[in-house]
Amino acid sequence: MQTKIHQLQSILSGAQRIVFFGGAGVSTESGIPDFRSVDGLYHQKYDVPPETILSHTYFVHHTEEFYRFYRDKMLCLEARPNAAHRKLAKLEQAGRLAAVVTQNIDGLHQMAGSRTVYELHGSVHRNYCLGCGREFDAAWMLHSEGVPHCPDCGGLIKPDVVLYEEGLPEREVQGAVDAIRRADVLLVGGTSLNVYPAAGFLRYFRGKHLIILNRDATPADDMAELCIRDNIGEVLGQIDVTDVNR
Repeated sequence: MQTKIHQLQSILSGAQRIVFFGGAGVSTESGIPDFRSVDGLYHQKYDVPPETILSHTYFVHHTEEFYRFYRDKMLCLEARPNAAHRKLAKLEQAGRLAAVVTQNIDGLHQMAGSRTVYELHGSVHRNYCLGCGREFDAAWMLHSEGVPHCPDCGGLIKPDVVLYEEGLPEREVQGAVDAIRRADVLLVGGTSLNVYPAAGFLRYFRGKHLIILNRDATPADDMAELCIRDNIGEVLGQIDVTDVNR
């Protein structure tokens, strides 16, 4: 393992434009459950599968049940950035990390200090009234009851998260694609690479070094120069940013 850590350090130290592409595994070390691992949400027992609850159709037709699940499982507001979030923020501050492209909706990258973050699936920290457009933060949503309605116009409030059956936000997609195309190192971490269209973003990479940091095998392992199967926070926590910031 240490040999691989040294190899990772060497690649990052020589990089000019690193882009990080991450998923739920980045935040599990902060106490936020993922979806597809053995102990993830998809393997827990619910009357309705989580992927159905988190669909646009279910939101429209079973709005109260949607919000019951959303408040219970998706609003993890006590979570704090872990070693992976913090190290990525330091890499950006050192001038080596150009962008974070994330499938997560928890806002932990920004909390850690990252500034260029493309949120492919939106964020729980942004919620808006479908009637008048007024915005509400996550704390307001957490403490609301039943189906949340706007106190100004009475309109339904919807989280700014991408549900199943909904398209990805065009602005975030374009930013992510541009960043990945221009990267010389693509660091992929904490994602199964089984969720499309997000997983397909790897095809835009034309750089030198594809690195995958994930606890389990992924469909892209054969394409990667380096694969490290361990907790991403433990791996990135060993990276020396002073050596990267040449």
